[in-house]
Order: sequence, then structure tokens, then C-alpha cells
Amino acid sequence: QVQLVESGGGLVQAGGSLRLSCAASGTISRINAMGWYRLTPEKQRKLVAAITSGGTTNYADSVKGRFTISRDNAKNTVYLQANSLKPEDTAVYYCNADVFTGWITRNYWGQGTQVTVSS
Repeated sequence: QVQLVESGGGLVQAGGSLRLSCAASGTISRINAMGWYRLTPEKQRKLVAAITSGGTTNYADSVKGRFTISRDNAKNTVYLQANSLKPEDTAVYYCNADVFTGWITRNYWGQGTQVTVSS
């Protein structure tokens, strides 16, 4: 089994910053893509940012220039540095990872961490 544990969410004023972390543990041979999603008011998980094992990144247009995704492959951890936060960034943020366990690749989700941006 594989677990993803997020941390770093919280309450911040508009214009402030937060750093989210997500650590993967368990039966891991290799982690391919990792990403951060957030829950929309329509209860859909929407991509915020993603990063491949080689470091190629992809961002939602709404966060480009403000958020930075990075990863530490040695620690099986992905980060999301969120700067210049806006009230519309308020959401539950979920970590996602494609994990090769040694015999199969599966997609895993973390439990979510709340980010609240006050105006």
C-alpha cells in the first residue's frame, strides 16, 4: 500500500504565502508524475500543478506566475509554494501521485488539506 500525507494548509490573508508538502510512503519502487489538485465549488478536483519525475512542470492558467511545484525524489515528496494568494484560491488541496510499486502502477490521492485565503 501507498499513503500520501499532505501538510502545510491553513488560513492566510490575501497576498500571503503558504507551502504545501506531500510525502509518499509505503511500497514504492518509483513515483512518476505528482501533482496538486483543488476541489471546486462544483465538487470537482481540478488540476493546479503537476510535475514529472524528470522535473517538467505544468500549471493551471489561474496560478501561473504565483505557484511553484517542486519535488524531492529522494524523499518521495512534492511541494507547492503558493505566493500572492487570492481569496479564490480557497479550497481543499489534494496531492496525487502515479506510483510504480514494483509490479503495477497505481494512482493515489492524499486526504486533502484546507487552504483558506481571507480578503
